[in-house]
Amino acid sequence: MTTRTKIVIGGVAVGLLLMPLIGFWMSLLVVVGVPIAAYLALDPGQRRRLRRVTRKELGR
Repeated sequence: MTTRTKIVIGGVAVGLLLMPLIGFWMSLLVVVGVPIAAYLALDPGQRRRLRRVTRKELGR
């Protein structure tokens, strides 16, 4: 199982656990918003490196 698959499974699990507690739209906001906030917290050099690595893996 790839790292990306594990992350997706974890995100779905968190979304399903949060849904009964805080509602559908808030849980969707958490599942989508946390990775976006983490990406925006990176400095520009780290973002470039992350994009470069992702593109390399797509070319395999």
